[in-house]
Amino acid sequence: MSLSRRSFLHHAGLPALTLVSDTRLSGAGEPVSALPRGTAEAEGVDPRRILDFLEAAGENGFELHSFMMLRHGRVIAELWWEPYGPEWVHSMYSMSKSFTSTAVGLAVSEGRLTVEDRVISFFPEDVPWQVTENLAAMRVRDLLTMSAGNEKEPTQACVRSENWVRTFLAQRIAQRPGTQFLYNSAATYMCSAIVQRLTGQTVLEYLKPRLFEPLGIRNVRWETCPRGINTGGWGLSIQTEGLAKFGELLLRKGRWNGTQILPEAWVDEATRFQIQQPGGDKPDRPKAENDWLQGYGYQFWRCRHGGFRGDGAFGQFTIVLPAQDAVIVMTSENKNMQGQLDLVWRYLVPAFSDPRGSGGQPVALPQTRLPLPPGRTETPPAFAAQRTYRLEPNDLGIDTVSFSFTPERCLFTADARSVACGFGSWLRGEVAFPGAPPRLIQGGRPPETEKTKVSAAAAWTGEQILTMSWRYHETPHRDTVTCEFDESGGTVTLTFLNSITAMNPSAKDSRAPLRGRMAG
Repeated sequence: MSLSRRSFLHHAGLPALTLVSDTRLSGAGEPVSALPRGTAEAEGVDPRRILDFLEAAGENGFELHSFMMLRHGRVIAELWWEPYGPEWVHSMYSMSKSFTSTAVGLAVSEGRLTVEDRVISFFPEDVPWQVTENLAAMRVRDLLTMSAGNEKEPTQACVRSENWVRTFLAQRIAQRPGTQFLYNSAATYMCSAIVQRLTGQTVLEYLKPRLFEPLGIRNVRWETCPRGINTGGWGLSIQTEGLAKFGELLLRKGRWNGTQILPEAWVDEATRFQIQQPGGDKPDRPKAENDWLQGYGYQFWRCRHGGFRGDGAFGQFTIVLPAQDAVIVMTSENKNMQGQLDLVWRYLVPAFSDPRGSGGQPVALPQTRLPLPPGRTETPPAFAAQRTYRLEPNDLGIDTVSFSFTPERCLFTADARSVACGFGSWLRGEVAFPGAPPRLIQGGRPPETEKTKVSAAAAWTGEQILTMSWRYHETPHRDTVTCEFDESGGTVTLTFLNSITAMNPSAKDSRAPLRGRMAG
């Protein structure tokens, strides 16, 4: 792997770790323009505090997949935790919302709509037979500020239907739109649907020449609803550096390389305080220290230290700090997003005002490989031969599984779908496996015949127990597959635990165990 594609901290105390060029490869192998690189010390940032942040994240159990920090327009720190890497996109969950908001802003700048336009005016064929006063009053602004007036969050109802627009408009609008904040991913989907109705293009197609191409962002994907509309509130997959470029564009008020890509007035309007979220002081956290109670803009959260951010479930962050002239980007799988932000405020913000530097002393990099499955990597002699098991009928529709071992790997095959798991290393591949990868929202899920990138490793956690970890390295998530063999009975039992379910000790994976008997 060339130095230009390695994970490293840009730091004067780390010799030889410099970019060999200012271009990188997209996931499709295309050269793209990269952000300029610099060192923390040269940009007035204490690199030791960056390392303190990374160390604290590990000590507190926060799983980071990538980290990038910019100051004065230069990348001063970047890390990817193997098997994640700079060339791979990462699914963004609700970080997608900020890009949908940007599409609306561009459409407003082109005179296609205003934020005061009524939502029902765009979809006359999907309006319910009886239009209530509150539904008639709902504006694009209300969608953007999460104040559509819904009685309850309507996303799950929408994604269970074929026509999400019609289902959204049929929901009870209990509050006067624009008056009360209620987090609402389906409202963002409606913004995506409006852009597509006005332009004839999906949000992804519309943004490509207006945002992604000018910023040199490639290989972007976005899920769609059954009617071909981008999901809007989730479903975007983008590289870490693409997030950083987006944050830098917002920090520069929509200006990029001397060109106004996004109107400055829209950036100001979208990222300033528009509505207050409900809530106040709590016994364990005052309102002033709660980053979900600092106000909301147009699909952007206000946060402490005068900043704003886009964020997505499990810790997908683009944090913009105008006072520090800085951008911080993270992709992750963490349940405690507030705790993750707390570390940013505790370690990274002080780094801007205390640029002491390292005094020329080298600074050790943290471990940048996510943990492999614990256990032995030597296969017991009894398993030297390939073995195949015929399964009992199951909901996953799998007939047989087989295992083949070498000193370096285990090849697991379920019918015709194979996953190669390294012993002591991550092995990359692709697989189409039922129920994979895990996800929060089922709407927009690609067909199960579509292959997902996976990095896999295995270890023996008992004499007859093999544990496989499948990390879907273009998502935040992973599966743990435990294979318990019974040599005397010639049987195997496979149990599944996805990483979302694992965050809730009382929850169970929706996939029932698979049981099989050795064939032949």
